[in-house]
Amino acid sequence: MDKNQKINCTVESCKYNKNQEQLCSLEQIIVTPIQDCHTEEPDESMCSSYEYNEE
Repeated sequence: MDKNQKINCTVESCKYNKNQEQLCSLEQIIVTPIQDCHTEEPDESMCSSYEYNEE
């Protein structure tokens, strides 16, 4: 991964959303396809690295 690359995220409930700044604190994420979804839109994929922030 390029050292200057950033992962932006607006999912506030994710524990990796750094201080609610819309920045993911992980160095990499896993993006997976949604089964049987062929919309040709962003909803065909999801972040599999998501974990709920229990704080």
